[in-house]
Amino acid sequence: MKKVLSLILAAALILCFAACSQQPATETPDANATVIKMGTNAAFPPYEFKEGEAFKGIDVDIATEIAKELGAKLEVVDMEFDSIITSVQQGEVDFGMAGMTVTDERKLEVNFTSSYATGVQVVIVPEDSDIKDLDGLEGKKIGTQLGTTGDIYSKDDYGEENVVSYSKGADAIIALKGGDVDAVIIDNEPAKAFVAQNEGLKILETEYAIEDYAIAVKKENTELLDKINAALEKLTADGTIDKIIANYISAE
Repeated sequence: MKKVLSLILAAALILCFAACSQQPATETPDANATVIKMGTNAAFPPYEFKEGEAFKGIDVDIATEIAKELGAKLEVVDMEFDSIITSVQQGEVDFGMAGMTVTDERKLEVNFTSSYATGVQVVIVPEDSDIKDLDGLEGKKIGTQLGTTGDIYSKDDYGEENVVSYSKGADAIIALKGGDVDAVIIDNEPAKAFVAQNEGLKILETEYAIEDYAIAVKKENTELLDKINAALEKLTADGTIDKIIANYISAE
């Protein structure tokens, strides 16, 4: 009898082991979600920046909402600003979003979505600077972030020999404080952050340029372009984008 019971128990253990071994492994959340890659330059607050290892900012939050609308998980890929369009063209990222202005030159290389924000290029100078307006930039050394519209426009307006391009806006500010350049041209919102963080600097009241920000997508990927535009339309209509911008930029 004991022998029979032992055989039954052994058989039961074998069946249990076989059944248990066939159970699928527990999946992590979103393990099967489609990943959509955003190329950016995370040195452009409040549009994109890092807190520790986490990416933050207006563009990151909007891109996260877009990914949700597309049923995808967002992956942020940090790179130099002037590498973003090339990465979009080569398919290394799905789209580029970095406070990027729509220009005719860029439209030859990528497609742009509808605009989701307006940017203003401004001029930062030392508080004791003799530069009072845009005319005062003639013959001065101007610092910019490489590949930005401030970089492109100022080279046309004031001559390439008078413009020093830096990989990051923060590097241009360091150069300004050190006297290597006389002024820095950059977007208004990062400018306000840089001035708040660096005593002795100010923003000229005269605006340098006003421009539309949009998302860059590979020309061949019209399906993704249409999906992002549809997501932007929804997020604009329900107030999501306005709320995100208000979280970072005061209405005052």
